[in-house]
Amino acid sequence: MSTVASRPLTEIYLSGVRSWKKRIIRLKNSVITGVYPASPSSWLFVVIAILATMYTRSDPSMGLIAKIQEHLPVSQSMSTQCQAVVSAVLFSTMLWLLLIFTMRLCLKQLLSYHRWMFEQHSKMSNTTKVWVALVRIFSGRKPLLYSYQGSLPNLPVPAIKDTVKRYLESVRPLMDDTKYERMTKLAEEFESSLGNRLQWYLKLKALWASNYVSDWWEEYIYLRGRSPIMVNSNYYGMDFLYVTPTPIQAARAGNSIHAFFLYRRKLNKEEIKPWLLRSAVPCCSYQFERMFDTCRIPGTLTDTVQHWQDSDYIVVYHRGRYFRLRVYLAGRLLSPREIEFQIQRILDDPSPPCKGEAKLGALTAGDRIPWAKARMKYFSSGVNKRSLDCIEKAAFFVALDDDEQGMMGDDPAASLDRYAKSLLHGKCYDRWFDKSFSVVYYKNGKNGINAEHSWADAPVLSHLWEFTLAFDSFQLGYNAEGHCKGDVDSSLPRPQKLSWEIPPECEEQISQSLAVAQALADDVDFHVFPFQDFGKGKIKKCRVSPDAFIQMALQLAYYRDQKRFSLTYEASMTRLFREGRTETVRSCTNESSAFVRAFDGGETADVCRRLLRAALEKHQLLYRMAMTGAGIDRHLFCLYVVSKYLGVESPFLKEVLFEPWRLSTSQTPVQLSEMFDSVNHPEYVSPGGGFGPVADDGYGVSYCIVGDCMINFHISCKRSCPVTDTHKFGAQIRKALHDLLQLLSPNQKEPSKVEESRPEVKKDL
Repeated sequence: MSTVASRPLTEIYLSGVRSWKKRIIRLKNSVITGVYPASPSSWLFVVIAILATMYTRSDPSMGLIAKIQEHLPVSQSMSTQCQAVVSAVLFSTMLWLLLIFTMRLCLKQLLSYHRWMFEQHSKMSNTTKVWVALVRIFSGRKPLLYSYQGSLPNLPVPAIKDTVKRYLESVRPLMDDTKYERMTKLAEEFESSLGNRLQWYLKLKALWASNYVSDWWEEYIYLRGRSPIMVNSNYYGMDFLYVTPTPIQAARAGNSIHAFFLYRRKLNKEEIKPWLLRSAVPCCSYQFERMFDTCRIPGTLTDTVQHWQDSDYIVVYHRGRYFRLRVYLAGRLLSPREIEFQIQRILDDPSPPCKGEAKLGALTAGDRIPWAKARMKYFSSGVNKRSLDCIEKAAFFVALDDDEQGMMGDDPAASLDRYAKSLLHGKCYDRWFDKSFSVVYYKNGKNGINAEHSWADAPVLSHLWEFTLAFDSFQLGYNAEGHCKGDVDSSLPRPQKLSWEIPPECEEQISQSLAVAQALADDVDFHVFPFQDFGKGKIKKCRVSPDAFIQMALQLAYYRDQKRFSLTYEASMTRLFREGRTETVRSCTNESSAFVRAFDGGETADVCRRLLRAALEKHQLLYRMAMTGAGIDRHLFCLYVVSKYLGVESPFLKEVLFEPWRLSTSQTPVQLSEMFDSVNHPEYVSPGGGFGPVADDGYGVSYCIVGDCMINFHISCKRSCPVTDTHKFGAQIRKALHDLLQLLSPNQKEPSKVEESRPEVKKDL
């Protein structure tokens, strides 16, 4: 009896120890990050150096130590020598802080230099070489994840005339002479009158805030949107394409959930390396802060993003029931085998859902205002509030799906399309779309991830996903039967089923939200395919950027598909600046449209080749300008926000901000290739992820360049649009890629087509 009674006390004690360890680690990291690029030990070095010079009868402080000693409030018992030492330590500390401030200021100025971005890596100027050396000197050693945050420059506000000029240039290929002349007049009126007034407020914000764009971008683009976030905002990531490490659903969940929490541990300790461009230039890491323990909370006017301290549990959804699963016991993280055991308990649990519980998640998939009102009315007290709090404060959300997904069966291409739709929206009620991310585990051992967009952009989540996939397969592995390795303690407390009391009125709202979400989900068409005829290896041999090459192929494919050009969005990042997120590269340019017209119009190969290279160079220039703060769209967006605050109308800004992006594109970067064994296990590749179409009559295209021989595409559109078709567009993309490669390397034989589908491989590592 005494053992039973002492167990809760032991749990409380060990949980407290774990909590205090985390606080100490956070405090230590705060100190290390706060004094970066110096180190805490450098303080001791400065103190010893100053004391040593004092004992040699010299005064490095030029009388300041004596001044400090005069005004030192000390007791009469302290000797003169002791007072001198204390004064010297105080002076040393002030000198050390001044040196840190100076080093950080120098690093910030150095990181404001961006000419390196516009130079070829092999033809670096002497100025840039000196700059790289200085950056490495001032960057210190072994930076933590957030070490560079205080040294990153602020995003600059471009000049109004530059932004307007770039905008007009970007829309020229999309307008006839009459429309372009009208837009030019609107732009000139804006630039000469209202624009300067709005710009003044924007410059004031840039002086005061860390980033003049990011908070407004998060609020007005994401959180104030009142339409469903499912499909319209959330995005997904896929599992390995050709491999399923284990066919056992619970085992796959056990390994990867364990890997997620190992990543969170590294994140809390700031052991994840900051992302460095060219191994020297740091990128902002602030988006990592809200990765775990985060949820979007609905509101009638605007949603909010809430982040809590480390949760010791996850919430698992299975067959209409929600379970709370603790992953820490007595202060330690459960082993993969123990998590598998707990997941299997949930899979085997025969209990039915509570009344109204099964499709509760549909509230997060429908319109935001009904969800906000329902949350306030039905979930603000009692058992419903406790259960909802449990979901929202969980580390992340897990869905155990009874379906089988992945590349499989007689039609692997169609199975990938179904897999994409399952990850993006599922059944519209079996995901919690408000959580920062939800992980889906399928019956056949496949998995995938669905992410809410407001807290961070895809490359941040992709870093977590790549780590989890690699750690699951190459570090943890499975035994011969496909189960997680290790032993299990069968006395683990069972996962706790959440309770609900859903009234009939709330059930009616759940049904209405589900109807809205289902209509949206049914309207989305997807086509996912791995392009394996060639990859970046052959593209680079043509001495062009792979990303620019793919963007030009998309322009050619879109023109052939739609017989016109459209405003094209390519996501670029501005993480070279503090709290930077994204900027738009307008990929449809005068140069790209000239090339496409010439190529499809039957011009000679030499002419087309020259026009293509000009278009590729222009795209690279636009991409670099976007990365270095000289983009168009975020500046115009912020000017529009200021105009709304001031209550003034701008015909120019109104027209600009409501132009439809009929071709929205994004590249998913591969960041942790060193964790994958591409030599011995080349089949372990993920096809990346995708998103829904931005415009009702447009396409969403996500692509991932994997290794030297593969490019994965995820294409989406609306079935209700009579002029878009993902499969036809996919065929046009394939043809355009071959045409461009043939044009740039006319003497090279057309690569032999590789079979797109390989047999599914079950691996036990």
